[in-house]
Amino acid sequence: MWTLLRPALVMLGGFTLLLGLIVPLGFTGIAQVLFPQAANGSLVVQDGQVVGSDLIARRLEGAAWFQPRPSGSDAGAAPSNLGPTSAALLDAVRARADGGRAVPADAATASGSGLDPHVSPANAALQAARVAAARGLPLAQLQALVERHTEGRALGLLGEPRVNVLRLNLALGAP
Repeated sequence: MWTLLRPALVMLGGFTLLLGLIVPLGFTGIAQVLFPQAANGSLVVQDGQVVGSDLIARRLEGAAWFQPRPSGSDAGAAPSNLGPTSAALLDAVRARADGGRAVPADAATASGSGLDPHVSPANAALQAARVAAARGLPLAQLQALVERHTEGRALGLLGEPRVNVLRLNLALGAP
């Protein structure tokens, strides 16, 4: 029996070592060399302090700040289980759209993960008037700030233009 079990255990140990340790450490090492910022969580540092990540939304309370996409739950970091035929989901989308007012889709629909750090330029433009009024700034100044923080498509063709809300709020002086 040992003659049959021994090769299986050796293969199990070998593949566990290879696929559970060597390959992950190899990819981590390659990522650290080629993409150190991304490999370490895309952390945003301001005045020597980590203030967030380019990959995770950070909601600041108040009308003076741009807001990320709505979250799928009140917990802020968990998606909902509501499907496309859910009446509760439809009611939530209608409420976010202020009863049917034309708004960008990402202003009314929740982020799947609740962590999406980006909004569309149209969503940021929609919020600019509220932020300008709360801060007593000219709307044109805020619109220019939104334009400066609008990221284009990846490689010029992948995805949609987007605005990182954390970076935009940091430009406004977020704590």
